[in-house]
Amino acid sequence: MDQIIDWMPRLVDGLRYTVILTVLSFALSLVVALIIAAMRLNPALKVLYVPATIYLEVFRCTPMILQLFFAYFALPSLGINLSPMMAGVLTLGLCVGAYLSEVFRAAILAVDRGQWEASSALAMSWPMMMRYTILPQAARIALPSTGNYAIALFKDSALASTVSVVELLFSAQLIASESFEYIKVYAVIGVFYFAICYPTSLAIRRLERKLDITLRRSSQPALNVAPI
Repeated sequence: MDQIIDWMPRLVDGLRYTVILTVLSFALSLVVALIIAAMRLNPALKVLYVPATIYLEVFRCTPMILQLFFAYFALPSLGINLSPMMAGVLTLGLCVGAYLSEVFRAAILAVDRGQWEASSALAMSWPMMMRYTILPQAARIALPSTGNYAIALFKDSALASTVSVVELLFSAQLIASESFEYIKVYAVIGVFYFAICYPTSLAIRRLERKLDITLRRSSQPALNVAPI
């Protein structure tokens, strides 16, 4: 136990970097996902649809660790030098953003067609329609999958250790190489990951239920108009 207590400052510091990496990457992924989803809503607009689809397929069809290596080791040959943390944030954010874009696009398209028609009948502009009618409903649909990706991102942030980000796994590897207590060290960080992921999962379920109730109570007038 004394040995574990001695490890705690380094592990907690590594956990801090893991949380920072996860939060920044997830914030970037949300922005990217919304943009790509909007670009792919109408296949007829080739000028938007084609570049968004290329981006989507490139990031979905290549391993995340390869993307990390490309960002950190290959880009410097093109004159683009990224710090380990920056390479981790950009790679994780862009990769998860590709997956989330399809979640968001599917959620938007899953909103009942009558809601689109009702909003149009009220002379709402496209931005107003998305803000007040479509996105609130789409958010409820996308929340479970988005929460799952957030938890997966927290765990996948361990890949950033391969480009020297001193996050939780990297700190554990250093301690294990010094103490040779591999089982004990990795068991401890397993507890760390579980202690973060499980409460987060419960919080997402609670938020899902709360959002469902809120949407039912505070629906916009457009949502109550019967489909034409």
